[in-house]
Amino acid sequence: MTAQASKQDALDPVAVGTPVARTEGPLKVRGAAAYAFEVPADDPLFLHLVQSTIAKGAVRTVDTSAALAHEGVVKVLDHTNAPRLESGENAELQVLQTPDVTFRGQVVAVVVAESAEAAREGARLVVVDYDVQEHRAELRAGDEDAYAPEKVNPAFPTDSSVGDMDRALEAAAVVVDETYTTPYEHNNPMEPHATTARWAADGDEGPRLVLDASTQSVHGVISELAPILGLEAEEIRVRSPYVGGGFGSKGLPHAHDVVAALAARANPGRSVRIALTRQQMFALAGYRTATIQRFQLAAGADGTLLGINHEVLEQTSALKEFAEQTAVATRHMYAAPNRHTSHRLVTLDVAVPSWMRAPGEMPGMAAHEMAMDELAVACGIDPVELRVRNEPEVDPESGQPFGHRKLVECLRTGAERFGWAERDPRPGARRDGDWLIGLGVASATYPYYRQPANTARIEALAGGRYAVSIGAADIGTGALTVLGQIAADALEVGVGDVDVHLGDSSLPPATVAGGSAGTASWGSAIVEAARTFRKEHGASPGVGDVSTGSPADNPAMDTHSLHSFGAQFVELGVNVWTGEPRLRRMLGVFSAGRIINPTTARSQLIGGMVMGLGGGLLEESVRDPRFGHVVTQDLASYHVASHADVRGIEAMWLDETDPLTNPMGSRGIGEIGIVGAAAAVANAAWHATGIRVRDLPVTADRFLDLPADLPALEGHPSGGA
Repeated sequence: MTAQASKQDALDPVAVGTPVARTEGPLKVRGAAAYAFEVPADDPLFLHLVQSTIAKGAVRTVDTSAALAHEGVVKVLDHTNAPRLESGENAELQVLQTPDVTFRGQVVAVVVAESAEAAREGARLVVVDYDVQEHRAELRAGDEDAYAPEKVNPAFPTDSSVGDMDRALEAAAVVVDETYTTPYEHNNPMEPHATTARWAADGDEGPRLVLDASTQSVHGVISELAPILGLEAEEIRVRSPYVGGGFGSKGLPHAHDVVAALAARANPGRSVRIALTRQQMFALAGYRTATIQRFQLAAGADGTLLGINHEVLEQTSALKEFAEQTAVATRHMYAAPNRHTSHRLVTLDVAVPSWMRAPGEMPGMAAHEMAMDELAVACGIDPVELRVRNEPEVDPESGQPFGHRKLVECLRTGAERFGWAERDPRPGARRDGDWLIGLGVASATYPYYRQPANTARIEALAGGRYAVSIGAADIGTGALTVLGQIAADALEVGVGDVDVHLGDSSLPPATVAGGSAGTASWGSAIVEAARTFRKEHGASPGVGDVSTGSPADNPAMDTHSLHSFGAQFVELGVNVWTGEPRLRRMLGVFSAGRIINPTTARSQLIGGMVMGLGGGLLEESVRDPRFGHVVTQDLASYHVASHADVRGIEAMWLDETDPLTNPMGSRGIGEIGIVGAAAAVANAAWHATGIRVRDLPVTADRFLDLPADLPALEGHPSGGA
């Protein structure tokens, strides 16, 4: 099928592409937006979790006497008295059903009380005795128990192999063969994971269970919880009108959602509230697995790649398997006739890893782009030019044409804007006072996803207004606003004539706000519903006229390789006395199709870049293998970027429309901003100091011994120390 035949029936943009202020912004600024823990409820109960203090074993006894004697405590649920769940495939959700303990921090009891303070104190008074078993909680290179999973997230082949990598290494004039590591990272959205639940009392009308949940998918919560609760889908209603960030961690329900449902079932007719503490989130809300990645790049003397080998070792949980797709981006990135990728997992007695912004692409491209920088140095080629030189004509993995690949334009545009041509290629050649200055670059990519199972409803209101409804979730990214823009253009009315309703499972079904697929998926459904509405009701509908629509399959998804691309540029200073690395400026240039709303898009891209900067310089969860828990379980010891770390960050995008993706001509922007950022930081650190950091994050201790022969240190009293 030709590109022309695969084109989407495009919108005529009027509202789309213009900067529109966030619809819900005034409510949030005034504190009037009620989040999951804050929704109105009469006489609610409060929950606090009791977590295991061992990594593996079984609960022998739970002594609740002191807790139950505490004023305000209503009851304590544990595996002996909690309501029973139906069995299910998702072991993470089988909470309080058995005495077995599979990781430290697992929920072993929950205290129900009249106040949050009483619940927390009651949890402190619960005494749990354990049978302790030997556990494993450390990821180590060369682990003999590593295995190949059947697939990697969500359904990619575990391994890939094209050509003969051994022959490529033999024929190469230059070989890079290094190991790169990325640390555990934990999602820390501003709003912690929270749920308010109410189980209907006898005689109540409506759903059996109502959950106000901080989630990225109201319908996803129902599909996971209904079977294990023994309910039909229509017996549960989930609402999430406002969500304070998720980054993937709220894409699926976690243990606290089940705990809330069980506690509500044990107290029918009363709402129960639970909000995870910041410390609890480090055990119960998912995280990015650490990785150990071996990269081999075989190239000719001119830097042309002959072969790429990417071997990934990462960890999963004994409770539930999750295999991050760390090497998948490598399969599509650069031209090389010989390529091999593999993923291997080690099962540990630890909490369950899950999605975190750009799972796979973030750590995988970090290693890939650090390796590409090393290759550029080994070949004596400018790092931008090396990437351009290895630009593929078609997707190296599938052989399909790229739908809209503009990586080279991103690199060229960014290099010009950033002043890359003035870069002295020698490491340690530039100094500003007590700071060595380096420039680094890295490529970014993220696949285009559009989920098909979405339906939108449009209803005519009085006064020429329209209600647009879809059960999508706005997780703070501006979905409410951009979907209104899309609807306005599809209906050919003004943005102010459209009321958008999201975040409720009583609305038509929508897929998860994840994979940078939300706007494409939900927007396509809205466009189809609008077109159906006009066909059925014309330009002058009657009040109450309604139509629904779901988008057809996009044939280009099967005939073209559809991805977004970008280039990240970083200027980094490293202090000659302390080794402190400090961002001076950062530029991201992205190709993501048509930008629906420049205001919200800029925030999305800069947010991703800041998160990538944190991954490059700061973020590292430290697990103590002796006890199996993360010791950096607060925002004092788990460092994220603060205002002082974020200086001179600029995001820009190419002015373009992708005709193959959807009626808006857009691609996702939620995740590409984080990809490549950490590698650009590490590459800039090498250029500043001559020290190659292959283990993220790039922290001050890496630069305690600066090379004495750096040009910028000649005659300096430190002598390079």
